[in-house]
Amino acid sequence: MSQPPNQPPQGGFGAPQDPRQGGFGAQPPQQGQPPQGAPQPPPPPQGAPQTPPPPQGPPQTPPPPQAPPSGAPQPGYGYPQQPGQPAQPGPYQSGPYAQPPQQPGPYGYPQQPDPYGQQPAPGYGYPPQPQYPGAPGTPPGGSRNPFKGKPALAIGAAVAALLVIGGTVYAVTSGDDKKDEPVAQQTDDPKGSDSPTDSGDSGEGGDDPENLNDGRQAGESKVLWYKPAPDAPKSGADAPGMWITEKTAVKAAYKQLFGFKVADGEDAWDPIAFPEKICAVTPQKSTSDKIVVAYMSGSSDRAKCNQLQQVDLNTGDKGWKGSVADGQLFDSTLDVELSITGKTLLVGRSQSGTAYDVDSGTKMWDKTRFGDKCFPDAFAGGDKIIAVASCAASSSDEHDEVQELDPATGKAKWTMRFDKGWRVARVFSLDPLVVYGTNEDKKAWNISTFDSAGKIRSQVDADLDIGAECGWAILQRDLQGCSGVVADADTLYMPTKATARANEIVAIDLGNGKEKWRVKSPAEETMLPIKVEDGKLIAYVQASYDAGGQVVSIPVTGSSHQPAKVLQNPASAADIENGFFSKAYDWADGRFYLSSTRLSGQDEAKEKLMLAFGK
Repeated sequence: MSQPPNQPPQGGFGAPQDPRQGGFGAQPPQQGQPPQGAPQPPPPPQGAPQTPPPPQGPPQTPPPPQAPPSGAPQPGYGYPQQPGQPAQPGPYQSGPYAQPPQQPGPYGYPQQPDPYGQQPAPGYGYPPQPQYPGAPGTPPGGSRNPFKGKPALAIGAAVAALLVIGGTVYAVTSGDDKKDEPVAQQTDDPKGSDSPTDSGDSGEGGDDPENLNDGRQAGESKVLWYKPAPDAPKSGADAPGMWITEKTAVKAAYKQLFGFKVADGEDAWDPIAFPEKICAVTPQKSTSDKIVVAYMSGSSDRAKCNQLQQVDLNTGDKGWKGSVADGQLFDSTLDVELSITGKTLLVGRSQSGTAYDVDSGTKMWDKTRFGDKCFPDAFAGGDKIIAVASCAASSSDEHDEVQELDPATGKAKWTMRFDKGWRVARVFSLDPLVVYGTNEDKKAWNISTFDSAGKIRSQVDADLDIGAECGWAILQRDLQGCSGVVADADTLYMPTKATARANEIVAIDLGNGKEKWRVKSPAEETMLPIKVEDGKLIAYVQASYDAGGQVVSIPVTGSSHQPAKVLQNPASAADIENGFFSKAYDWADGRFYLSSTRLSGQDEAKEKLMLAFGK
């Protein structure tokens, strides 16, 4: 789905806010942050979108995250407020922009994974953030609609504005393409000619080197294979991405890329070593099973995340490589975002983006400043390309704008302007387009759905305590940094936050924003959606210290939505499965994959990299 076309200036859905606070997930603490319970200082004015110029150095290793605050949204979620709505209990304001549960963390964001592989103590890692006065389900004070007037009226000027902005984008980006050309080059060694000083080791091969299936009970799935993590520096290291093909499961960790055969976990190809740490990856793979990895230009504080390398997931062959230019004044590649949409690789800087052909590395177009002092500072890619821009920063009209871009040309198909004070924080789905926004002044949040023309389709109006798991958004908004949220053509499947009891998955009708049904986790542990497959929602029920996790299927139509067990993971492997606190997970071809996304670097800890279950 897409968002409503351009409207006249109304103040942004996400007025520029401190980049370290932009994210569905609570942000790590910054020095000088007010103590627990103290109100947050107002966000600094933005002279440039989201990343203050000049951008700061790479983010520090984040402390263990906290669970998001609880709450329930209020009726009319995102629509003009309905008078006379009864207040409902909850720490956040209800309604289209109701806040998530009442737990530490700005905006009551979804649960944050623990990057250190351990459970944080309450309030550990950063000073608690102030709570919103209302929770989803509690009527908020004032409008929770990020668009002026009724949604239908908010669309009015979009078409005219679209033509102007689309033309502006084309004029700006159709100039000299040479300076940002990555100069794609074929590497001499298809498996990795660059070798770091400490390459680490992915561990032993074989299907079950630690006897995790010992004691497996009848009816339980089996551990197909398990891989311990390579060595990481004491400060920790990222292990981003996880890609599954018909043949290979691929995982990045620190300075290496590992490929394992899906059936038995044997090495599919020799690990690929990069000269410096991996700093970004494409979450998606291309139709030909290619990905692009970005790694640092050096190890100093001034190093940039600007070196690109294409890799074939099935063979481990290294394709083209190149370097991304910094961009214009105040722009930066200290941190970049990568995504693949069709044949288009998009590299997002702090204030611009450049697109390349994913197969050849040839530059296609730039997305730079446009319109009323708008700087694109975040992108989401996959089914389509969405750009989020900060506009008119440091002025009385500062606001966010969202555009859908043509993958082939970079031209804006439509533009949607959000009211002042609203920040576009996360994209839960690209097709249909589902956007999560926050308003710090109103202590409110909103989930809006858009059709293919960029018009508002609905805004969520459900009693919802958001329990999605989202990563830190420090130097970036990290629009696609949330897991555990799934959408099909007509329904959004959102997990609630687990409190004193098992959580639920709530199905929300994208046509009207209303709840269709909800189902409780079959265990006391959290249940998270993975994907919709063959008319059923596939979900993961997390493991506990003494019980293995489950993969379940939930009928999305009909009168019964009770989970049916697909896999019951063995209790003999529960300790390791339960130890993946900062994790990625996937379900493909009857196998369930679990991997770490952050390595602590603690020598005394036996760190995990990847685990696969099946029958």
